[in-house]
Amino acid sequence: MQKQWRFVCLALAAIQMASVAVAQRVVTESGALSGIRESGLSIYKGVSFAAPPVGDLRWRPPVLAAPWTGTHKADAFAPACMQDGVSMPGETPPAVSEDCLYLNIWTPAKKKTAHERLPVIVWIYGGGYINGSASMPLYWGDRLARKGVIVVTIAYRIGPLGFLAHPELTRESPHHSSGNYGLMDQVAALEWIHRNIAAFGGDPKNVTIAGQSSGAMSVSILMASPLAKGLFQRAIGESGGLFEPIQIAPKYLLANAEHDGEKYAASLGAATLPELRRLPAIKLTGNAGGICHPVIDPYVLPVSPYDAFASGQQNDVPLLLGSNADEARALVDVTQVKAATFASDLEHSFGALPPPLLSAYPYVTDQEAKQARLNLERDLRFGWDMWTWARLQAGSGQSSVYYYSFRQQPPFPVGSVYDGWGASHFAELWYVFDHLDQSPWHWSAADRKVAEEVSGYWINFTKSGNPNGTGLPTWPAFTSTDSKVIYLGDPIVIGGVANINSLKVFDAVYTAVRGTPFAAR
Repeated sequence: MQKQWRFVCLALAAIQMASVAVAQRVVTESGALSGIRESGLSIYKGVSFAAPPVGDLRWRPPVLAAPWTGTHKADAFAPACMQDGVSMPGETPPAVSEDCLYLNIWTPAKKKTAHERLPVIVWIYGGGYINGSASMPLYWGDRLARKGVIVVTIAYRIGPLGFLAHPELTRESPHHSSGNYGLMDQVAALEWIHRNIAAFGGDPKNVTIAGQSSGAMSVSILMASPLAKGLFQRAIGESGGLFEPIQIAPKYLLANAEHDGEKYAASLGAATLPELRRLPAIKLTGNAGGICHPVIDPYVLPVSPYDAFASGQQNDVPLLLGSNADEARALVDVTQVKAATFASDLEHSFGALPPPLLSAYPYVTDQEAKQARLNLERDLRFGWDMWTWARLQAGSGQSSVYYYSFRQQPPFPVGSVYDGWGASHFAELWYVFDHLDQSPWHWSAADRKVAEEVSGYWINFTKSGNPNGTGLPTWPAFTSTDSKVIYLGDPIVIGGVANINSLKVFDAVYTAVRGTPFAAR
């Protein structure tokens, strides 16, 4: 499977090289760029949106890129940010560098007039804040751009280079915060887009942020962050949000994150901040020590996303969100799950769980126990967050919410790393980007129909804040009084919230926990 994936990537690259022409010269705030012209699109790769975060700029907010003279060639992807491994099975590991703050642009704009303004999708990759790349072929914007939007994929620091909190970093910060450098990169990229996208034919007042997994968590944070206010007009979150009670995840508190950062620095033998900044970047990957998550801090995220939405402080924009039917199959190995040890194994992994939560996932046989574990992980990691995000926005916001459950099962080959996953985590991405042909699998006519419909909904939402359009089944808004969900598959149907009974049990447990006082370690 790995060899197949690499062959496809190489074949795509060869096709590109055979049909490349120079794209129109574009002048940005830092200087002029020339990209490539391919199949009616202008593509600009490796566009710098901030200075390289190296040396003394390591663990600092991003700063403006230095201006240049002449015309820079934007015809090759930049390295991904420092990481070890890949964000998706079968992905070719990207080249990496600490100098990684670049973005890529696919635009169909002809620029026949100075006033051409197209909607913009800004894609934020997932990967658990430890992996991910803005140049991954699955995220290329070619298919969506041909439907009348500009697609921008942005890079941001991940792992310890993107999320290290430390008392010394907090003390040197004028904002008295540390740890959210990767999120600051996302904001800096959005600010660059706001200032420069018009030169590429884009509308800086019609920007949609979109992401999957930790990229969707970032979308939930950007909706809660005062730094991002006014930088986007719509939001899409696929299988990821940050809404659990802080009481069960105190690592998100700045004081606790600083404590973890001190322990991490000590594990590297770095006693001072200058010593940390002198370490080779490669020593900070593959040894994250849990330093791979956002923090609640005075600058980027003053309150948790839950509290921001509950109090109506969020950046109130139309929201499209949802999750997949079989999320956990891609993430959890249940081959060793047995009915006899189900409860004790869970306690070993999570600690003692409330009895109502265990009772919500019944089982008798080993096979039922495996499915119960998958269902629990599905709701724990994704289902409750997406349902809660939708409810909070529908309850406190003025903008519309559109909620989906992705059901289509890609034709993952038997014997491949994807075998048996079904509508798992990641599964919707081939359909969203309309990139079925990037994978040499036996896609059916139904798969192609779903890809056309799903990508059409996403494009319509980007253009207007409403996914509905000609030729598509009607997608009703999710409201506080009418919890309608669209089930994306063949056929598309409308229903209620999936797995609502177990989600309500989770909600009751979390509501009780949220009322419990907590303290920094």
